[in-house]
Amino acid sequence: MQSNYRKPARFSWHSIGALFFFTCAMTAFELGVSVTERPDVVGAGWLTHAYYSLSLFVVGGVDLGTPTGSSSLFRSLLWLAYFGAPILTASTLLDALLRVFRPHQWQLNRINNHILVVGAGELSLSYLRVLRSHDMKTPVVVACKSLEDNIVEELTQSFGAIVIKGDITHEFFLRQLRVDKTKKILLLEDDSLRNYEAASKILKLAPDIGNKIVIHCVNLRFMRAMATSRVAKECQTFNTYHLAAVGLVRSHLLEHFKETRPKDVVILAGFGRFGQTILEELQSEAVNELDTVAIVDKDADRRVLVADEQMHFSDNYRRVILEGDIGHPDVWKRLQENGCFESRDTVVVLGTGREEDNLRTALWIRHKFPGTKVFARSSRESNFAGEVTAEHDIINISIMQLVEESIPKDWLG
Repeated sequence: MQSNYRKPARFSWHSIGALFFFTCAMTAFELGVSVTERPDVVGAGWLTHAYYSLSLFVVGGVDLGTPTGSSSLFRSLLWLAYFGAPILTASTLLDALLRVFRPHQWQLNRINNHILVVGAGELSLSYLRVLRSHDMKTPVVVACKSLEDNIVEELTQSFGAIVIKGDITHEFFLRQLRVDKTKKILLLEDDSLRNYEAASKILKLAPDIGNKIVIHCVNLRFMRAMATSRVAKECQTFNTYHLAAVGLVRSHLLEHFKETRPKDVVILAGFGRFGQTILEELQSEAVNELDTVAIVDKDADRRVLVADEQMHFSDNYRRVILEGDIGHPDVWKRLQENGCFESRDTVVVLGTGREEDNLRTALWIRHKFPGTKVFARSSRESNFAGEVTAEHDIINISIMQLVEESIPKDWLG
């Protein structure tokens, strides 16, 4: 296991410093500077000068005596090497000792009842923001295979996390992280299979902690296919888009449905992972509030077939499926012809991964169908999108904001 609290980038500065002080000493000797304990150094060759210059890094000038002769400028070069070389040696040795003893390893050896977060992406940062808004005291360990310096600094300074670099699928590394002593383990990397593999290894080391493990699965289809596996049954699994969809339905749509009568029309413009999970949540929480669900996507027919195979569409509402680009006016003309805009209570969720298209189309819909309730998706919170949508009575929904609002309390320990 290797701590990544600081990358050993200082090695290059040590090398530059060593070369600088060595050059200072060599220059001084070559230009006629002598020393009180070795007066013959003036007439010696360059190999002797190199030897004495290198000795400064070990014993400084103690064995050579003080500089004498030549000009004061050249003596100053040797004095500079006298002081600089041993200081550089001492700092290098100290740095090496600190890395050998690894203060973070000491912390890990004593840590108990901590939260282990695997991964250092946007999802991990969102989770830590929510955690620290509720609990500033619980120790947090963040483990990741590779980390950048700026992310390490944010994790340590903003969230007080112990940051460790290593492979979460290796049993030795897991033992060092004391997984059996954790309060909660969140596997939040973007590699679904690695998260499941890590969970399997953790359960092998500590069979009784499955209820403490939360697994993020990027691939919604893979998550559904793995639902019957031992790991999925013993641990909690989730998908980012599913968590966001839960937040959208429960925080926004259910309240809207209660205020409107009769049943509502919902247009899902974009039927990828986000659109599919919105419909899944609508069927679970508000199927009796739905009159029509219209699905618009460039690959709508195939995606509907795949989704129907895994989530099974309800027969309690009318379904309209249109293949096409959400930015093409003909799509919305066909939806109008299908009666999707007859009611002023129609809800449009522009949930494609193309944020510019979502925002532009949202503005067009508000102009074309003024009574429509419009949601425009973005990945992160955007000041600009927020200003524009507020001006035109559009609701801007950020995936990560919805995720943060929907993180279950039991995930916080």
